[in-house]
Amino acid sequence: MQPDAAHRVVALARAAEPRCGATVVIGIDGPSGSGKTTLAEAVRERLDCPVLHMDDLFPGWDGLAQATGLLTDQVLRPLAAGEPAGYRRWDWLASRWAERIEVPATPLLIVEGCASTVRPAGDYVAVRVWIEAARDVRMSRGLERDGETYRPHWERWAAQERELFSADRTRERADLVIRT
Repeated sequence: MQPDAAHRVVALARAAEPRCGATVVIGIDGPSGSGKTTLAEAVRERLDCPVLHMDDLFPGWDGLAQATGLLTDQVLRPLAAGEPAGYRRWDWLASRWAERIEVPATPLLIVEGCASTVRPAGDYVAVRVWIEAARDVRMSRGLERDGETYRPHWERWAAQERELFSADRTRERADLVIRT
C-alpha cells in the first residue's frame, strides 16, 4: 500500500462536508483482496471512529449487488434522518441472518468493503476511496485470509464485482484511487 494512503484519506475526511445527516461517511471500496480492511484500520486508528464492514451485510456469495441497498436502507438513510441505525449481520457459517448490530450516530463513519460506495449508498458517502491491486495479488491475499474454502467462490464473486462496478462506474467516481 502507498505509505501515505491513510494520511491522504484522513485529510479528505477532515475537509469533507457530511452527506449523511451530520455524519461524514468514508467509503473504502474496491475488489476483494485489494487491501480495503487494512486501509480502513489505518484510517480508524487516526480518526478514532467506528468501522462498518460490508462483509457483514452480504447475504451470501451471490449477494454483492443487494448489499448496497441494505447499507442504504438500514444504516445510511436512518443516520441521515437522525433515526436509530443498525443492520442484521450475515452469518457466513450458518448461511443466514444473525444478530442486529447497532450503528451509533457519529461525526465520522468508515464503511469498508466491496460496494460500499456503489449507488444508492454512494450518494451518502462524503469520501469515496477506490483501492485496487493486480488480480493474482488479490486472489493470493483472499486465499491467505479465508483459506482454500474461498477458492470455489473467487470467480463467482469477481464476476459480480465486475458487473456491479462497471454499471456504477465506481472507480471513476472515486475521490482517491490507491493501488496496493
